[in-house]
Amino acid sequence: MKLQHDTLIGMVHVGALPGTPKGGEAVDTIVDRAVQEAALLDEAGFDAILLENMHDVPYLLRNVGPEIVAGMTAATMAVRQAVQVPVGVQILAGANRAALAVAHACGGSFIRAEGFSYATVADEGLLGEADAGPLLRERARLGADVKVWADVQKKHSAHALTGDLSVVELAKGTAFMGADGVILTGASTGCRTDLEQVHRVRDAVGIPVIVGSGVDATTVKATLACAHAVIVGSSLKVDGHWSNTHDADAVKRFVDAARC
Repeated sequence: MKLQHDTLIGMVHVGALPGTPKGGEAVDTIVDRAVQEAALLDEAGFDAILLENMHDVPYLLRNVGPEIVAGMTAATMAVRQAVQVPVGVQILAGANRAALAVAHACGGSFIRAEGFSYATVADEGLLGEADAGPLLRERARLGADVKVWADVQKKHSAHALTGDLSVVELAKGTAFMGADGVILTGASTGCRTDLEQVHRVRDAVGIPVIVGSGVDATTVKATLACAHAVIVGSSLKVDGHWSNTHDADAVKRFVDAARC
């Protein structure tokens, strides 16, 4: 997937999968809901859909079970067949090679990767080994035509380990390590991203810059003035909370604000 200016990427937070603390629904039910939400975003005018297993909280670090991979594969394949826009995958936490395998098997276009470069301390624990080398070798081995968009300073994390590097330097390093795009966020889900940082990073790296949190109908135009794309979830939901279902009116307001 090639990012164009003003690209809107809508989040589908797949329901809690089997074996997770909040799990219990049948996979068919989880998949049907994901398809309904993706179809709403597609019909509203979003340019791409990103599926993420956020309801699986608390997350496993890097190595998720086969039941998670199977559930995400079922959801991704069904969404991919239901919508006309590109589909991406993120598997928390930092399970980038699993996400790559799911995207490759389902005809997905991109993944969102945590812990791609540098080390960080996340709420799941220490992401002490950068995943760029193993991940990109696995992409080459599979022959997967899947873009890797990598988070810079992952949300819900402490960054003292890289405190002597600016966000610009971290983004440049992430681009050097082979990411196809860099994602900038606020400190946690739903928190606004510093647009001044976005400006500086865009001027410094030669790959697309994506804003991955805190965008709503009031900020989307200003955000897209300095970023190639936005990933949006919380502000499209009932009461603006990521765990709720999509609000059709909020979805429409967001797209209208972005396209006006």
